[in-house]
Amino acid sequence: MYIQCFGAAGEVTGSCHLIEVNGQKILLDCGMIQGRAKDEERNREPFPFDPEEINAVVLSHAHIDHSGRLPLLIKSGYSGPIYTHRATCDLCKIMLRDSAYLAERDADWENRKRERKHLSLVKPLYDLDDVEQTIPHFQDLEYDQTREILPGITVRLQDAGHIIGSAIVELWLEEKGVKRKIVFSGDLGQNGVPILRDVSTISEADQVIMESTYGDRLHKPMEKTVVELKEILEAAFKSKGNVLIPAFAVGRTQEILFLFKKYYKEWQIDRWQIYLDSPMAIDATEIYTKHHDLYDKEATVLLGGHQMTKLLPNLTMSMTSEQSMQLNNMRSGAIIIAGSGMCNGGRIKHHFKHNIWRRNCHVVISGFQARGTLGRSLVDGAKHIRLWGETIVVGATVHTVGGLSAHADQDGLCEWYQHFKNRPPLLLVHGETEAQDILATRLRQEFHAPVRIAKWGEKIELSDL
Repeated sequence: MYIQCFGAAGEVTGSCHLIEVNGQKILLDCGMIQGRAKDEERNREPFPFDPEEINAVVLSHAHIDHSGRLPLLIKSGYSGPIYTHRATCDLCKIMLRDSAYLAERDADWENRKRERKHLSLVKPLYDLDDVEQTIPHFQDLEYDQTREILPGITVRLQDAGHIIGSAIVELWLEEKGVKRKIVFSGDLGQNGVPILRDVSTISEADQVIMESTYGDRLHKPMEKTVVELKEILEAAFKSKGNVLIPAFAVGRTQEILFLFKKYYKEWQIDRWQIYLDSPMAIDATEIYTKHHDLYDKEATVLLGGHQMTKLLPNLTMSMTSEQSMQLNNMRSGAIIIAGSGMCNGGRIKHHFKHNIWRRNCHVVISGFQARGTLGRSLVDGAKHIRLWGETIVVGATVHTVGGLSAHADQDGLCEWYQHFKNRPPLLLVHGETEAQDILATRLRQEFHAPVRIAKWGEKIELSDL
């Protein structure tokens, strides 16, 4: 009875954790490695386990760094179920298809360059056919539903408050009379953020596996974030510029639209033209509407189950490339929400090309930016960026609005852990080394928690707990 981490160990992305009990193997998440080109190239490496030997997958949520290698897993021989929340099932359909589209497009661009140099061609990581082969494997669960998925292995999902359908995974394991309970946090959200309910707390576990993305910092309170956003919009309006918001299609985009609705009058949103320039974000917003029973009380009252995309009279959907390109001619008065969230791809790069060199442009960074991404460069104060071989001056004002993060900060992570009565052993995953070291120190000092930081491939015996 053991656990091994084959992703998100000493880094934020690539969540993938293997548990073996009774000779049966369960995979928690199977996510994409994201960041620098050399990091993403690791996605092509064979899995460090035999996919044909995996008996079940439990998926915490739909973000690509947790779900993105599932088509590869199926392609490599896995044939079992993928258990996850029903909202995650719906989100994965659009997110994995989008991931395949991007993989095929990137391979096509790379091959055009290779052909000119008489080099061998590359294949996409996976394609749309691989995704279509994956979707039938999903089996949906509800929150607080207990289900035996294999002999001696029972699972229950609780609300993680990160994105719609995100889950904390409780696993009860039994082998030769030895019983252990494992709790995997998935990605934990912030309490009090728009739309979603607060994070569920759990009191008992023999081993906790917890994310640590923001283990080294504290977010601004939502009240201050609201003031900050109002001030940004006011400054942008006075300077007669555009506002660019690189936003993750799932979660961040819907929260921003919610805030525009909630503060429509106070922020004078009516003087702007808002463009949601992301087909995937538009589809994801429809899925948020479909699962409105998962909203918190405020969102239930304010949105009332209506289509979120129809609650703002000045909101325009840009589905096609032609509609997106029309925005290049706008010099002021536009708020453009586009992917990708870390600015490494998607339509936001085109909007940077046409706007970021302008001194009256404002860029709002509202989520985690992994090392090696364009977004991280902007957060770190880059004066120039490279887009399609061209160097562009960053004249825009870049705002990092941490209060909108979908991840719990250091206080939130500690507060969640302290609900465990017996202070169980804690394994930190999904974080950069510095953040994990700082969080581990606080957990040890404040809670006397037995903390270890996950190392890639290290085997942790659960029967010895």
